[in-house]
Amino acid sequence: MYAIVKAGSKQQKVAVGDVIEIDLVEGKRGSTAGTSVTLPVVLLVDGEKVTATGLDKASVSAEVVGGTKGPKIIIQKYKNKTGYKKRQGHRQHYTQVKVTAINA
Repeated sequence: MYAIVKAGSKQQKVAVGDVIEIDLVEGKRGSTAGTSVTLPVVLLVDGEKVTATGLDKASVSAEVVGGTKGPKIIIQKYKNKTGYKKRQGHRQHYTQVKVTAINA
């Protein structure tokens, strides 16, 4: 059994026991370890049975493992013949969660 869940602006395929990275959960980075999170279900697959409608009661329970950071992204701006150049970096913060149960 697996489910497609919506976490922030992304959708991910999860099964029980999977550890996934989702957008930062409220609270400080990494300090919410051990708390439980409920993720809404978009699609539910149980063997041959696929459920895409009437998923108001379905949810995925997950436990927060900790906080992580994504890869470093370099942003560079440059304008020709003016001497203008700007370099900036960004590293997105994520929350790692472990899926504990899929409630149908």
